[in-house]
Amino acid sequence: MKEKARNLFYKIWYWYISTIDKDAEVVFMNFGFSNNNEKMELKKEDEKNRYSAQLYNLIATGVDIEGKNILEVGCGRGGGISFLNRYFLPNSVTGVDLNKKAIKFCKKHYPEKSNTFLQANAQSLPFSDNSYDVVINIESSHRYPQPELFFSEVFRVLNPGGYFLFADFRNDKEIDRLESQLKNTKFQVEKKQDITSHVVEALKLVTPDREILINKILPGFLQSLGKTFAATEGSSTYNKFTKREFEYVFYVLMK
Repeated sequence: MKEKARNLFYKIWYWYISTIDKDAEVVFMNFGFSNNNEKMELKKEDEKNRYSAQLYNLIATGVDIEGKNILEVGCGRGGGISFLNRYFLPNSVTGVDLNKKAIKFCKKHYPEKSNTFLQANAQSLPFSDNSYDVVINIESSHRYPQPELFFSEVFRVLNPGGYFLFADFRNDKEIDRLESQLKNTKFQVEKKQDITSHVVEALKLVTPDREILINKILPGFLQSLGKTFAATEGSSTYNKFTKREFEYVFYVLMK
């Protein structure tokens, strides 16, 4: 029952951002990152998405991506790709997502020649072996039916010596399994960082704005589920992070 309700919420949420969000206000969908009020310098137009952008900044500074060919799997509405292009100057960025409307949005709003957007399944990527210098995946793999297939695909499409920059959460019973899945694909772990406390800090800071948005766009009977999805302060998702029943990790892995 909970899974059906969650899937219903996803459908409603994507319907909203695809049909009502004409001004492209919602371009990030990650939980965010905050480091004890140490703020990165952002352009004025990015300030409203500060904490989501800071999560991308953490991931992108894991290796030098300037001039590299990048693949983001689970690109959503492209806020991360726009941020990477403007702040880190990669040679090219390819974004893939399973959601057709998300890809349509990205093609419309980020038409730069260095960008490519494709609808694709993360567990069966439509690219040749040894195609990319860096693969990025943020807060997406926890919804994949078989994440180990995705990790194998990432390993396949990376150039030798290429990097997989990966950030996501798991419950406390699955976190060890995640590490085993990554190691089984022969990645070399260059860095592993538990960022749970930094994610909690960000969630607390963004709660007021997210609750305003949820109360505005969702009917009353779905608002509680919306707050759980967004992990606003006091929601069951937020509480699981504070109790460390959910753990959020960041990996830098090399092929």
